[in-house]
Amino acid sequence: MEREELIAMAMDAMARAYAPYSGFHVGAALLCADGSVYTGCNIENASYGATNCAERTAFFTAVAQGHRDFTAIAICGGPGGKIRDFCPPCGICRQVMAEFCDGTFQIHLAGPNGTCETYTLSQLLPGKFTL
Repeated sequence: MEREELIAMAMDAMARAYAPYSGFHVGAALLCADGSVYTGCNIENASYGATNCAERTAFFTAVAQGHRDFTAIAICGGPGGKIRDFCPPCGICRQVMAEFCDGTFQIHLAGPNGTCETYTLSQLLPGKFTL
């Protein structure tokens, strides 16, 4: 699957975000090794701690469906669902990625005006926590 197609799927997911408190909408599209894709959006809650990020929504849905082998994720976000800058994953999401992915896992960040930056998980999380 092309990076652009994965980004388009993340943008579609961003439109489904539930963000009545922050107004910051995020979408993610997670590519499995078998070619299937799971999307996620951020889902906020009045008790902020119960909020779930788009990336974790995609990962948890994929894992719940039996997937454990992932290739890449595309992420986009912005206030009111408008992409104004790159939207890298938070620390918790990076750690969840590290639970299921090796350091070569690709993270595509969609930016304004069709721009994109791509990182490996090792670049964004050089010191992951392990047991």
